[in-house]
Amino acid sequence: MADKAQIVKPRTLSGFMELLPSEQIVFNKIKSVLTKVYELHGFYPLDTPVIEASEVLLAKGGGETEKQIFNIDSSDHDMSMRFDLTVPLAKYVAKNYSSLSFPFRRYQIGKVYRGERPQRGRFREFYQSDIDIIGDTALGILNDAEIPSIIYQIFKELGIDDFTIRINNRKVLGGFFALIGYEDKIEDILRVVDKVEKIGKEAEMEELAKLGLTAKASEKLWNFISLTANIEGQSMLSNAEVISKLREIAESEKTSSGADASAFEEGIKELEIVINAISSFGVPEGYYKIDLSIARGLDYYTGTVYETMLKKHPEIGSICSGGRYENLAGYYINRKLPGVGISIGLTRLFYILSEKKYVKSDVTAPASVLVIPMTDDFAGKTMKYAESLNAYFINEGIASQIYLEEKKFKAKMNYASSLKIPYVAIIGDDEEMEGTVALKNFETGEQVNVSKEQAANIVKKALDIKESDKIVNMQ
Repeated sequence: MADKAQIVKPRTLSGFMELLPSEQIVFNKIKSVLTKVYELHGFYPLDTPVIEASEVLLAKGGGETEKQIFNIDSSDHDMSMRFDLTVPLAKYVAKNYSSLSFPFRRYQIGKVYRGERPQRGRFREFYQSDIDIIGDTALGILNDAEIPSIIYQIFKELGIDDFTIRINNRKVLGGFFALIGYEDKIEDILRVVDKVEKIGKEAEMEELAKLGLTAKASEKLWNFISLTANIEGQSMLSNAEVISKLREIAESEKTSSGADASAFEEGIKELEIVINAISSFGVPEGYYKIDLSIARGLDYYTGTVYETMLKKHPEIGSICSGGRYENLAGYYINRKLPGVGISIGLTRLFYILSEKKYVKSDVTAPASVLVIPMTDDFAGKTMKYAESLNAYFINEGIASQIYLEEKKFKAKMNYASSLKIPYVAIIGDDEEMEGTVALKNFETGEQVNVSKEQAANIVKKALDIKESDKIVNMQ
């Protein structure tokens, strides 16, 4: 043991999440659901380096990103840790353009790093889970309609049912700003609109006034986004009625001011195509709605945008967001590569579900069976049989572990109970001679003496039932 003066207090840096074993199992199960859904939808897995050349990560320019980036002090290379998965994807597609088939569909689940102030549910190191569909020169608008079906399937698979995918189109917003005479302030107004639910009407009006909007224009903008936003209660308009209202606004503005409404109308058309097609991908209409306040602050979005909210917890904000962009890799290749994608902050999602106690407690066991040999002879027949039984369960696809410590029977059972292992397989001299196993169900207390084949079938059947259960329970 180290001298007391040499002992360093174990600690984890602020903003970095470190989980207990049972928590890590839940995290991995959520990650596995995402991986399964992505691959079922035909997305390639991708794993880009955590560390990139700084000039690659910051090709688009510095600003706030440069302030938050973790730079690595190296004498011969200027390197930084990736702050998202989108920029590395852009580099990857540009670098491997001639080897890829388009549309290129990829998913990536990996850690990213941001030097921002840690907050509750916000970390400096965290997992993102992204999918993107990249086109060569062009990408069909129906790809934008497929994305919500993947969001829907992910959350349903996890057991999250209380959510809404809120959808808008940046061309609708930008087109409307142009109609009311502020085409030169589109990006600034978008950033204000993106904060509307957090800051409310009064603060919104103040922010717009600072940008130079008249009181009349600000009121017109407020009325526009209030058609659908969750600002003063849920909108009663259906998606079809919102599209109809947008068309009326376009005609009214063209008639009254003679303004060019082409960009606005193009956005309406794209939004209508996406909304009408989503149901064809299997998403019930109750799970998605047009929300004209969804802007997404990032300036690379150019069309469809998404945010996914938990109905019971709007204060949490979006748990899955993204949208359409016109040129993913323009800083790395002289070719237009449009795309559409989403990102789930996996670490943050796990944190929220755990904090709200929505994670089921019966999904944390490291194994389905604990094999307990009732012998003190670690070289004898009973131990050898127990070891072969453990190997048999594993070969049958059943997670199993063998208890090898010289403890009393009660301690062995308490170990299984503390890990929430659902079955114990007790092996004594009689079981070894008869080639059987005493299989105990911890949940029901039932114990049966059966062959190893029967034991495996019992556990498999129980596992099949459990597999249909979800990780999350929000009741």
